[in-house]
Amino acid sequence: MTTTAHVLVGLVAALHAYILVLEMFLWERKPGRELSGFDADMARATAPLAANQGLYNGFLAAGLVWGLVAEDPTGHRVQVFFLSCVLVAGLYGGFTANRRIFVAQALPGALALAAVLLAG
Repeated sequence: MTTTAHVLVGLVAALHAYILVLEMFLWERKPGRELSGFDADMARATAPLAANQGLYNGFLAAGLVWGLVAEDPTGHRVQVFFLSCVLVAGLYGGFTANRRIFVAQALPGALALAAVLLAG
């Protein structure tokens, strides 16, 4: 179960690193605009906000990587903390911004958190 948990944590970290790139560097280009659904003018106007969100996603990714490389019990505790942050952010985003966030962020975070807790 530990291997499964580590793989899921790594995938969630990679997802958040990808979101960082989309929101910080590709927001005004095709991939970012497809994610947001914004036209060029709205993407330009919201780029600073997206970059800020991207930075936070980068912090989540960095925390998850830290949890993977740190010795236990610290690594386990760090994974639980950052996966809980991912889950809360995903739930909040799903309720307030876009329902797709439930599936794209909250669900992977919840699955990884469950695996980490089961692996103990």
